[in-house]
Amino acid sequence: MVPGLLGAIGLMSVAYVFARRYNLPTEEAFELARLKRTFIAALPTFLLPVIILGGIFGGFVTATEAAGLAVVVSLGLGIWYREVDLKRLRTAMIEGGIQTAVVMLLVAASVLMGGFLTRAQVPQDIAASMMAMTDNRYVILMILNIFFLVIGFFLHSVAAIILVVPIVIPLVNAAGIDPVHFGLIVTLNLAIGQQTPPVASVLITACSIAKANIWEVSKVNVWFVAVLLAVLMICTYVPVIPMFLVEYFYR
Repeated sequence: MVPGLLGAIGLMSVAYVFARRYNLPTEEAFELARLKRTFIAALPTFLLPVIILGGIFGGFVTATEAAGLAVVVSLGLGIWYREVDLKRLRTAMIEGGIQTAVVMLLVAASVLMGGFLTRAQVPQDIAASMMAMTDNRYVILMILNIFFLVIGFFLHSVAAIILVVPIVIPLVNAAGIDPVHFGLIVTLNLAIGQQTPPVASVLITACSIAKANIWEVSKVNVWFVAVLLAVLMICTYVPVIPMFLVEYFYR
């Protein structure tokens, strides 16, 4: 939650600066009364995260099944709000299929590359080199950041976690790095990697939905990535900030 909130504040700040600099139009001024009306109208929609997270953490469904369940609930909500008819549903399914195909082609290529790297023992060699280089905790954290950022450029996050994390866990344990802290670092690094070409599955998905040119978007996206890098540095070298909720509730 803490890294997410830090990132959200930073990204909103960049958006605000761009809005002021380029005098972007304001669609509607903020009104508390309208917020209340919108909140009440959107209450059924708030069932989605409850169903998804409640189902997963309650052990009723897997993450994949929760995704399918969310689609069914979303369809029901669309009918409830009278915003979905057969024509719109057909259009949405076609667009969803195209966007999914774009992402899955990237995932497939990423898996192939991951298989090649594994057979070539590249991640293992890199991890061994890191272990032989230094035993300083902060230097190891810096090397891990660079390592996972580069991995994130070329591999889908799921493939990177499956292929690479087990290899570097002995290094993490030997350096005395908290595994939860390490998990936050990996997540942030791979999240940044998914927004940077050549793979950039998240960026390409967003551009596909918005029908925007990926290279034009990347020029602006540099500033947002810079904010996420700053959050990464804070979470890496000031672990008390991202870890205090974990320490308070679970330890």
